[in-house]
Amino acid sequence: MSEARGEPGSRPEAGIRFFCTAGRGLEPFLMREVRARLAATQVEYISGKVFFTTCSDLNMLKELKSAERLFLLIKKQFPLIISSVSKGKIFNEMQRLINEDPGSWLNAISIWKNLLELDAKKEKLSQRDDNQLKRKVGENEIIAKKLKIEQMQKIEENRDCQLEKQIKEETLEQRGFTTKSENFQEEEFQNDIEKAIDTHNQNDLTFREVGKVIGIAIMKHFGWKADLRNPKLEVFIHLNDIYSVVGIPVFRVSLASRAYIKTAGLRSTIAWAMASLADIKAGAFVLDPMCGLGTILLEAAKEWPDVYYVGADVSDSQLLGTWDNLKAAGLEDKIELLKVSVIELPLPSESVDIIISDIPFGKKFKLGKDIKSILQEMERVLHVGGTIVLLLSEDHHRRLTDCKESSTPFNSKDSHTDEPGIKKCLNPEEKTGAFKTVSTSFEASNHKFLDRMSPFGSLVPVECYKVSLGKTDAFICQYKKSHSSGL
Repeated sequence: MSEARGEPGSRPEAGIRFFCTAGRGLEPFLMREVRARLAATQVEYISGKVFFTTCSDLNMLKELKSAERLFLLIKKQFPLIISSVSKGKIFNEMQRLINEDPGSWLNAISIWKNLLELDAKKEKLSQRDDNQLKRKVGENEIIAKKLKIEQMQKIEENRDCQLEKQIKEETLEQRGFTTKSENFQEEEFQNDIEKAIDTHNQNDLTFREVGKVIGIAIMKHFGWKADLRNPKLEVFIHLNDIYSVVGIPVFRVSLASRAYIKTAGLRSTIAWAMASLADIKAGAFVLDPMCGLGTILLEAAKEWPDVYYVGADVSDSQLLGTWDNLKAAGLEDKIELLKVSVIELPLPSESVDIIISDIPFGKKFKLGKDIKSILQEMERVLHVGGTIVLLLSEDHHRRLTDCKESSTPFNSKDSHTDEPGIKKCLNPEEKTGAFKTVSTSFEASNHKFLDRMSPFGSLVPVECYKVSLGKTDAFICQYKKSHSSGL
């Protein structure tokens, strides 16, 4: 893994180095998103994390939809070299993460403070503008506004001068940080870590011990005080056999926590990734025929508002939950809900532009061979050239692949997956930090070939991504309708 340039010490105009954590399999989506949304450069990834450089402010960074958490990068390097199994020597190696390059820590802290101060200043200005718009227009009020603005500008100028002075004087007097460990008092922290180092036993390390080792090293080196009850700063350190990453969380709340979703269904990052793969355009007719709690439609409507959305489900409780979510998000007028079966959609043939759906799976849902009739009905209502994006269980994916291969020898040697019959599948575990694209032909001359691809003769597989849903894995699959199905 090569070390990327543009670390936190870089000038702001040259961009700041960040990284985001992401669900396994969503790294390609996040890489595309930071390039498109943030004009990011030096984009690379390792499993579960995407690194990038950007000049975007915090308001833009808050808009990332496929990320879990956002961090300011302090350092990214090769894994720690442990020459002995004794805890004492292992602890010494961990302490070198802090002691070897203190400048990167101080630079990162300075950038972190500047980002938060600038964001707070913009928020105050925005609130001030909103308050001014609510006031009645009048000569006396206009004069009062001018005076108030002048006073606030003077206060801001004085505050900026004091802030610069404070940063210079208190660089080595930062207060409050936390590592991911348990609550502890400073003296207990010191005693416990010294006892751990003195034992030099060969038992496996625990997260508590690692947290204490690194925590005491930071306290000793910078003079900071640990306070887990009311911390001002959190330090994130990830160590494994492939890399060591150190960073500062920019926001306390995960980016994946959507304020506009009242009742969570499908993970919001997965739902957004599916919608992003559908290539939604203004004026399109987008259908989720098994909408559940409507998470996919919510994510799509928030990102692409000028679209006609319809959600369908057979469950009253699910539709009620969807309606509650729509009201909480202020999208009641954007999404229409129908109580219908996915295999009996009350829609004309070839009337829908895009279908996006999470096909239910697990012990509660035994679709089995019904997956064929579900796809055939989706195929019927989708117009030629339309897109279908599905979240499939491994079993559903295997059934479709096996069925397709039983009727035609379709197998791509360029595929990035062990699953046969998929024209493109990205594997984020590849160490190259890049991904390939294999194009698929939709020319009419292939109709005879495509017709043999039961059970969805006119639906051509385009892309497939294996993603993690926590305890299980699934596949986000994209299909295009190449010709009229004649159903």
